[in-house]
Amino acid sequence: MTPRGFASDNASGVHPLVLEAIAAANKGHAQPYGDDAWSERAARALQGAFDADCEPLFCFGGTGANVIALATLGEPHDAVACADTAHLWTSEGAAPERFLGSKILPVPSHHGKLTPALLEDFLQPGRGVHQPRPSILSLTQPTELGTVYSPQELSELCLFAHEREMRVHVDGARLANAAAALDTSLAAVSRECDADAVSFGGTKNGLMGGEVVLVFESSLFDKARRIRKQSMQLASKMRFLAAQFIAYLDAELWRQTASNANRMAARLYEGVSRETDIAFEYPVETNMLFPRLPMEAIAELQQQYSFYTWDARRSVVRWVTSFDTEDEEVDGLIAATIRALRTAGAGSLRP
Repeated sequence: MTPRGFASDNASGVHPLVLEAIAAANKGHAQPYGDDAWSERAARALQGAFDADCEPLFCFGGTGANVIALATLGEPHDAVACADTAHLWTSEGAAPERFLGSKILPVPSHHGKLTPALLEDFLQPGRGVHQPRPSILSLTQPTELGTVYSPQELSELCLFAHEREMRVHVDGARLANAAAALDTSLAAVSRECDADAVSFGGTKNGLMGGEVVLVFESSLFDKARRIRKQSMQLASKMRFLAAQFIAYLDAELWRQTASNANRMAARLYEGVSRETDIAFEYPVETNMLFPRLPMEAIAELQQQYSFYTWDARRSVVRWVTSFDTEDEEVDGLIAATIRALRTAGAGSLRP
C-alpha cells in the first residue's frame, strides 16, 4: 500500500460521513440520470450554498467539469484565456482544446494569479478572423500554486472581462480551501464576484469522486445539460454523486475538511521555517507548499514520503496536505526534512 504522503490531495481517502451518505443512498431503486430524490436535495443545497437559482450539473471529474463549463460559455471559434499555471493548460492533456475546438491562451501570471493589468498587456487587439477571439476568462480559485484571489480581486477581474464581452469561469477544484482560508462562503469567492460558471470540486477534499458544474445564466441551462451528455459526463446512477454533495454541504463539512488541510499546511510551513532557512517559492495560503530543497535532500526524503518534484531545474518540490492529514504526519516530515538537510550538508539549518 502506498504510504500516506504529501504528493496530492487526490491520494487521500473518503470522509466517513461521505461513505455513510453513499451507503444510505444504496437502498432500493431510484430513477436514473438525476431524476431522484438525492439529486433534487443536493441541487437545493448547492443553490443555497451559492445563493443562486442555478441547476447544478453533477459529473465525474474535474477535467470533465471544466470542459462542460467552458463549452457552455463559449463557441468553437473562440479562445479561453487562463493563467499559465492553470490546470486546464498544464494538466488536462489538451482535453479542453480537443472537445471545445477552442484555443487555450496561457497568460503569464504572478504567483499563479492574474490581474487586469496582466490581461490588458496580453489581450491586445488581434487580426480579426485570422485569430481566435478571447471570449472566456478562466480563473483558478485557489490557483495551482495554492494562492488565493480575494473577493475584491475576483470582482475586478470579472468586471474587466465583462466590459470586454468575455464570460468568466472559475475552476474551483479546491474552492473549499479558498473559502476556508478567507473565512467566507463558497459564493463569496465565486458567484458573488459575478462569475458566470463554476466548476466546484469535492474529490480533493473528502469525496469519493464527484464534481459539479454551476451555470448561473438561465438561458444557458439547456445548452449545459446537452453538453454534459455529449461530454459523456451524465451519470446514470446520479444519486451516488448527489449523495456525496449532500454530506459535503451539510453543516459545512467542506469547511471542516478544507480547514484541516489548510491548517496542516500552515503547521508544515511554520515548522520548516522555524528550524531551517529553506525558501518557499510562493506564499502558503491554502494546502500547497513549494519549498526549494537541495537535490540530495529531495532524494532522501522521497524514500520516506511521496511528493512531486515540481521544478527539478530549480530544485522546487510540491507538498500537499489533505483533509485527513494529522499533526504527527506533518511533524514527521518536518523532522525528516531537517535530517535530510543535515545529511546533505546544505547549510540550511538554523543555529
